[in-house]
Amino acid sequence: MAGYAGIDRSEFLGDAELIGLKANSNLSWCGYYLAPAPSHGDTSWMGRRAALEAAGWGLAPIYVGQQLTGRRSSHDVTGPRGAADGRDAVSLMSAEGFAPGAFVFLDLEDGAPFTAPRTDYVAAWTAAVRAGGYGAGVYCSHDLAIDVHVSDPAIRIWAFRVTTTQTHPFPGLNFPTSDPAGCGYPGAFAWQLGQNCQVALTAGANPTPIVDISTAVAPNPSAP
Repeated sequence: MAGYAGIDRSEFLGDAELIGLKANSNLSWCGYYLAPAPSHGDTSWMGRRAALEAAGWGLAPIYVGQQLTGRRSSHDVTGPRGAADGRDAVSLMSAEGFAPGAFVFLDLEDGAPFTAPRTDYVAAWTAAVRAGGYGAGVYCSHDLAIDVHVSDPAIRIWAFRVTTTQTHPFPGLNFPTSDPAGCGYPGAFAWQLGQNCQVALTAGANPTPIVDISTAVAPNPSAP
């Protein structure tokens, strides 16, 4: 099964860059970072949902929650914190105008194992998100994917599995449309298969923006 190409970047890519990419590539969707979040303070994506959707972009809202490690991360990985962060994600989704039922992805940067207290945090976060009327997804390493999905089969899994984390050029504007199952977990909804990719553009102030590249089973990962 072919997928739909997408990109994400923690800081807003820029209007000219996104216009150029949408017009000149096969990209269907982009990540949309909700902020401020516990481990992501940059708010540059906020307020841009309507314009991006009007331009034809599908969106994958991302909430960067509590992490086990990381110098710039928040580390309050507990069930009560998960519930509070889930409510925060609901508030941000609502403020940005995402329709009820839209999916939001909890960003887990750490690898295996998927054990307590992180299991408690994720369960509480997803429960709070659903109680607020939205769908729950999790972005995580491919080596966590099956355990996260077994814990809650209704979660949409966005798994990352890349060959390098070093900055490197990405040739052309024909982005991969691989089956997300290629990440190694057949139940994946999306697969981040490229990280820190320099994408050459002819328009915009930043001619070689650095993005992560993914593929998903749908052109709009947030759609119910």
